[in-house]
Amino acid sequence: MILGIDASNIKSGGTVTHLKELLENAKPKKYGFTKVILWSVESTLLQINDRPWLVKVSYPELSGNRFLRWYWQKFKLSILVRENGCDLLFIPGGAFSGKFRPFIAMSQNLLPFEWREWKRYGFSFQTLRLILLYVFQGITFRRSQEILFLTEYAKNTIFKKLNILNKRFVVIPHGINLKFFHKPRKQIDFLRKGNRKPIRLLYVSFIGAYKHQWNVVEAVGKLNRKGFTVHLDLVGAKAEKRAVNRLFSKMKELDPDNRIVSLHTKVSYETIQKFYKNADIFLFASTCENLPNILIEAMAGGLPILSSNFGPMPEILGSAGLYFDPLNVDDIADQLEKLIKSKKLRESLSAKAFEKAKQYSWKKNADSTFRFFQDALKRLSKFERQSNQI
Repeated sequence: MILGIDASNIKSGGTVTHLKELLENAKPKKYGFTKVILWSVESTLLQINDRPWLVKVSYPELSGNRFLRWYWQKFKLSILVRENGCDLLFIPGGAFSGKFRPFIAMSQNLLPFEWREWKRYGFSFQTLRLILLYVFQGITFRRSQEILFLTEYAKNTIFKKLNILNKRFVVIPHGINLKFFHKPRKQIDFLRKGNRKPIRLLYVSFIGAYKHQWNVVEAVGKLNRKGFTVHLDLVGAKAEKRAVNRLFSKMKELDPDNRIVSLHTKVSYETIQKFYKNADIFLFASTCENLPNILIEAMAGGLPILSSNFGPMPEILGSAGLYFDPLNVDDIADQLEKLIKSKKLRESLSAKAFEKAKQYSWKKNADSTFRFFQDALKRLSKFERQSNQI
């Protein structure tokens, strides 16, 4: 069998990481696939290691604007997939407008289906973009033969929003790179006499409307005014101008001398684990995630974790962390204070989180994904498969 992968809209971030790790850990022949053909932009293909069974293909249109990529996918890709004898097409980007069947779509972006989050963008281009993504991904999920989800939360949200019934699906979470694993360190009593080191609080996420860094800054400021010496490291790109301005305004108001907050906006994926190793406590304040990879990285880093109670975070972290309402500054501050005061609680939570992170393996992800592809083809009727050749 031959598998085709349409990664024409996979260009950066976690979607590229998933593609890299999936193909790096895959053993297609074990599941009956002799060849995998990957269509994507040149910059993405350069990040994918060569494999004997992997064929990497790019076209000039894929490096063009959104319309050119859509036109190529809708009118040219299906022809190419058939000409190359593909038995199945995988859509990791979640949107496909071509005619080829069968195909499996994957959900990696939940924001188009979290309507409450749209309000944070007001009347803007971003809101229009989310509406279009909702329409195109919704059509794709309805037309796909089967769907691959990352969490139960994402599956339930999308099925409810689209009113999808009787659609075959599987939930396969992403894995985590082994470089992030670091055994929980010995916890210290932050309040002991003579301890002058600041408590290093880490929050990793791009600066965006649903990440709420400004609320975290305000909570940290509140604790410092109460006498706790807490220093917040914010790691993440300046992704959304309005959110960046809101964060800078809050920092200027509460920390004009940059004594309690440090902002790191240009940290590569290759070096980010250094921040996890130097942190005392990790905090995650997002209100919208499909699968919070950053949260899993912190779990693997053996850190005591304080997490948002929104979305799939409780599904992923379970009892291995404390939770707060990211929209409530007082709740953030109260839960953080509770974690700071209890050495025993930090030890217990960090140990639980470290063990729980071991469930997330890229090898396990790759095996489960290709087994799903194999089983999906077995489930398809002979008529469905032969109709592609007409």
